[in-house]
Amino acid sequence: MTRVIGVRFRTAGKIYYFGPKDIEFKRGDHVIVETARGVEYGTVVLPNMDVADEKINQPLKNVIRKATGDDDEREKRNREKEKDAYKICLEKIHKHGLEMKLINAEYTFDNNKVLFYFTADGRVDFRELVKDLAGVFRTRIELRQVGVRDETKILGGMGICGRPLCCHEYLADFAPVSIKMAKEQNLSLNPTKISGICGRLMCCLQNEAQVYEEQGRRLPRIGDTVTTPDGTKGEVRETNVLKQLVKVVVEIDDEKELREYHVDELKFKSRHKKDQKNKKSDEEIKEEQELEELERLEKKDGKSKLDDD
Repeated sequence: MTRVIGVRFRTAGKIYYFGPKDIEFKRGDHVIVETARGVEYGTVVLPNMDVADEKINQPLKNVIRKATGDDDEREKRNREKEKDAYKICLEKIHKHGLEMKLINAEYTFDNNKVLFYFTADGRVDFRELVKDLAGVFRTRIELRQVGVRDETKILGGMGICGRPLCCHEYLADFAPVSIKMAKEQNLSLNPTKISGICGRLMCCLQNEAQVYEEQGRRLPRIGDTVTTPDGTKGEVRETNVLKQLVKVVVEIDDEKELREYHVDELKFKSRHKKDQKNKKSDEEIKEEQELEELERLEKKDGKSKLDDD
């Protein structure tokens, strides 16, 4: 076991381990550490604790020091300088006529490097832009192309639920999301309703996916024939996964009624109805194609490119 602290360099960013030396840290403390990008200012999110050696990327670097008042002031000045750097880079992009969208500018704590994050439809030849920027800032320049999900993670915003975006608030990385998750949660498969403001499948589809998958296995499928407690046979019209309720159409005295039962009250054998699939309308085919494209883009984006591993 090794004594470490967990440090983040941005809200909802990846957590990196550092050796605390003999200093006791608490959550929210600021520290100065050395990273692959240079000397950085971070926030302690996991105070002193013991972690198994195999979970640590060796060699483990120690913190340089707990941040002082001067360090805090310097970090504030860096944040202000980033606004000017963003404007200058934007002007240079327009000057060079490059097809790229600038998202953010970041100074390392020691000002040894300025990073510019951008999105673009394809590869961009920004070599002349880098030379131009290096002449202005007199320091190392890095331009990093990111995806639309990273763009949304940086900028933040409000989701259709009315709350701040998960990726900006607390998600350190993007979990794989699939159309299957939306289907199992009985959500509308309209792409506009299950996509986030980034245009990709909503990250929150992952939140309850496991529960729906496990509980859904206990339920009959829509269209299955089930036997009710009084021995009457009926057809499943609707299911509620979380409440484990099933709505069944039964025939009573030559009249059809819709009744609700708990799954434990029913007897059934799941069956597939491949031969009874209706022909899809043009609108359904188009919607299915849009969903497939969403899933393809999801796989293409992969992991976040914001953090240095």
